[in-house]
Amino acid sequence: MEKHPNTVETAHRMVVKVGSNVITRDNGLNLDVIESLSRQISALIDAGREVVLVSSGAMAAGVKKIGLSRRPESIPERQAVSAVGQARLIREYEKAFEVYGKNVAQILLTGDGLQARKRYLNARNTLHTLLGWGILPIINENDTVSVEEIKFGDNDNLSAMIALLMNADVLINFTDIDGLYTKDPRTHSDADLIPVVTAIRREIEQLAGDIPGALGTGGMLSKVRAARKVNTAGIPMIIARGDKPDILLRMAAGETHGTFFIPKNQKMANRKRWIGFTTKPKGVIRIDAGAVRALLENGKSLLPAGIKAVEGEFGVGAPVAFKNGGGDILGIGLVNYSAADIRKIKGLKTGEIKAVLGDKPYDEVIHRDNLTITGEE
Repeated sequence: MEKHPNTVETAHRMVVKVGSNVITRDNGLNLDVIESLSRQISALIDAGREVVLVSSGAMAAGVKKIGLSRRPESIPERQAVSAVGQARLIREYEKAFEVYGKNVAQILLTGDGLQARKRYLNARNTLHTLLGWGILPIINENDTVSVEEIKFGDNDNLSAMIALLMNADVLINFTDIDGLYTKDPRTHSDADLIPVVTAIRREIEQLAGDIPGALGTGGMLSKVRAARKVNTAGIPMIIARGDKPDILLRMAAGETHGTFFIPKNQKMANRKRWIGFTTKPKGVIRIDAGAVRALLENGKSLLPAGIKAVEGEFGVGAPVAFKNGGGDILGIGLVNYSAADIRKIKGLKTGEIKAVLGDKPYDEVIHRDNLTITGEE
């Protein structure tokens, strides 16, 4: 069995995500786990580490506190339950961290809160300030106001977004099983732990898709998709069991646990991370094989000659996904032309743009500095 490298031991800044199944139990929040996490994270902060905590549990805490038998179905009921549960969740964290002389800050985010570049930078600056003051940021999705259009989807995705936002050294995703298995270990005794994932291919996603979650919204597949995001940007991720005694301190001391997802060698620049993983595409540009090679292999800009089709309506500066002939999303970029103008100049050489549009402010439809490769052929 391959042993994975220990990036937690050397990590200065880490994002720790805790799932609902780790910090809740049948009668509500698992206060023992919250106390244990508070003690471990406090010790790491005292040792000079920076930690950002992404914590699920508001919905589950609310369901238990109100006395419901299950999560409600309607959005208003879910939002109301989350409001009740979030108050309880942050109160328990605050009490637990006060024992170790630590202050916490509650940060509730919605998906659209990070899509605008200015708000993205504001959020990052706030988190940097809190860390500089030795205060632990505790982040959750703002379920009370979120609707489908602005949801992150689940806290696995949110934790990946925060790791990207903060250029973390590692993302640790704590759940209720020891990592990614060949089968669901809760129902298959012959399931084997996968200690290292070198590349997230379809077979890995298929394995993860067979291991669902329970109280939370994200099963193993959402965790693997989060790993794909951060790995592409050069950040490693570990899935491990969060209720093991002193698990975080043991990892920080050099022990290896769970499943390690190996990142790409080079970290992606902040602006590229924002373009590729935080913006929401407003349309699609389909490109030919020559353009695919130019972008993926040679790091070139996207020129009109390589464009075959445009889908959707968008303006100058909008984030737009680009796809190959098979329909695979290869990346996202900020366009120099509107959808209407790109339709007019698609397939043309750059020297022909002015004759068609009456002006040629740019040679490139998407400049290489404004595009991020998020997938591969």
